Amino acid sequence: MSTTMANISAAQVKDLREKTGAPMMDCKTALTEAKGDMEQAVVLLRKKGLSMAAKKSARVTSEGSVASYIHAGGKIGVLVEVNCESDFVARTEDFKELVHDIAMHIAASDPKFVRKEDVTPDAYEREKDIYRAQAAATGKPPQVVEKIVEGKMSKFYEEVCLLEQPFIKDQTISISQLIAAKIGKLGENIAVRRFARFKVGEAGETVAVTKPTEQKAE
Repeated sequence: MSTTMANISAAQVKDLREKTGAPMMDCKTALTEAKGDMEQAVVLLRKKGLSMAAKKSARVTSEGSVASYIHAGGKIGVLVEVNCESDFVARTEDFKELVHDIAMHIAASDPKFVRKEDVTPDAYEREKDIYRAQAAATGKPPQVVEKIVEGKMSKFYEEVCLLEQPFIKDQTISISQLIAAKIGKLGENIAVRRFARFKVGEAGETVAVTKPTEQKAE
């Protein structure tokens, strides 16, 4: 017999909501579609969040907030600006929690750029040349070398780009997926605008700025 909404318990819905932060009705629908399978329901909600994020990605994000995070006894500090569409959403606990989590993640993971598109040509070519030289030194044919380089560049993006990095509090999702989940819950486009990371004793701070192309929502 197929699983219906009536077969999904309130405890299951509550558990899924705590895991994902998605609205109650969305959790119940996902559990129904997944026939009560919690892991599959989580996957369905993440897909929905990514889909909604893609649809809203062109919408203007002119509101938001700046948050700070101090770590390691005052040895590391972060400032980050995260934007949304309305002041109402910017003042919600969900949005504030997201901004705090992103600031904390930056402090721990030390990204150099916000997203892949922000990687400078010099940084890109420098890393690519290093990986190509390393792969070529193994004596493998050129076509194999290029495939190795492509794989290593994907890993490079994951290491240096904030949105590509695994979230420190949940390594099964990336920062972009974390943001997508909040977009799905709050119903507005959300974007990381810029951040600065300072560490005591370092010559300079890490400053990253992204300028996404945005259009007004219809």
